[in-house]
Amino acid sequence: MLNNSSILITGGTGSFGKKFIEMIFDRYKPSRVVIYSRDEYKQDLVKREFLAKLTYKQFKKLRFFIGDVRDKDRLYRAFDGIDYVIHAAAMKQVPACEYNPFEAIKTNIHGAQNIIDAAIDRGVKKVVALSTDKAVNPINLYGGTKLVSDKLFISANAYSGGKSTIFSVVRYGNVAGSRGSVIPFFRNLIEQGKMELPITDFRMTRFWITLEEGVNLVFKALEESRGGETYISKIPSFKITDLAKAMLDDVQMNEVGIREGEKLHEVMITKDDSRTTYEYEKHYIIYPHFDWWNSKKHFTPGGKLIEEGFEYNSGNNTEWLSVEDLRKALKDLNMIPNISSRKVEVAATID
Repeated sequence: MLNNSSILITGGTGSFGKKFIEMIFDRYKPSRVVIYSRDEYKQDLVKREFLAKLTYKQFKKLRFFIGDVRDKDRLYRAFDGIDYVIHAAAMKQVPACEYNPFEAIKTNIHGAQNIIDAAIDRGVKKVVALSTDKAVNPINLYGGTKLVSDKLFISANAYSGGKSTIFSVVRYGNVAGSRGSVIPFFRNLIEQGKMELPITDFRMTRFWITLEEGVNLVFKALEESRGGETYISKIPSFKITDLAKAMLDDVQMNEVGIREGEKLHEVMITKDDSRTTYEYEKHYIIYPHFDWWNSKKHFTPGGKLIEEGFEYNSGNNTEWLSVEDLRKALKDLNMIPNISSRKVEVAATID
């Protein structure tokens, strides 16, 4: 389906965008992949990175489009001739959104509406919007803006009227090893020689999803979505304390308290959502509960309605990663801290 198609990624210079570029050219033969973002410096870095990674023929299919999702006119120009849009652009840092609420609303909410309008009017076939666990029962502004964004994209399937544009959402939490993950933070502290890591709460748990798994879920949404779905991967959980142990054998931990806007566990599916959630082999789909949504037309076959009252969160998951599992996963991601310099430092002090 993605062969000979034109694909645009908003916020495409981030961790997800770079992995998406890598995987789309590895698995498909798109006619054009457009990176739409507002930072020309990051675009230049991505351009240099993939000049070395891709063949010349593949690299010539990459396009770099400077623009902001707040700018509807620029989106209209960028979406001309585009078949599929992946919307990854957002203000994501919780403290930045709290301190700059108007800016977060302009990007995450008004930007989402601009994407919807441009996609419908330019005849885009499908739009997949990236969401976050923080949009579920939000307790901070970032989560609140993403909840509104999700609602806009789901309802856009009715808003499009007689047009054929299909909208769906893919939801996952912090991706392992990405800039928003705790893993680079822990690794930097360890490589600086720290023996003690700050843990906000010793009970804290998170889901484990890699960039590759996140991109695979987007591919599934692009291939299968019929309009209105929210896709959630079946993934394992881990304890933050176990992650610290996996990164440093003799680690000491200091419980510093949960930060403002932070949750003890990640929640992906609420009990209220369970009434319209179906389980598939490797993922769940939350279907909308609207009059316009036609189950026969929009439902993806092969799913089983989950039990009412089911809640999918990282604390009640049935699949868990042990310390050893985490250590292996970190090694696969090349995220094991380099402690050789720290050891030399300690040895020099002893001498």
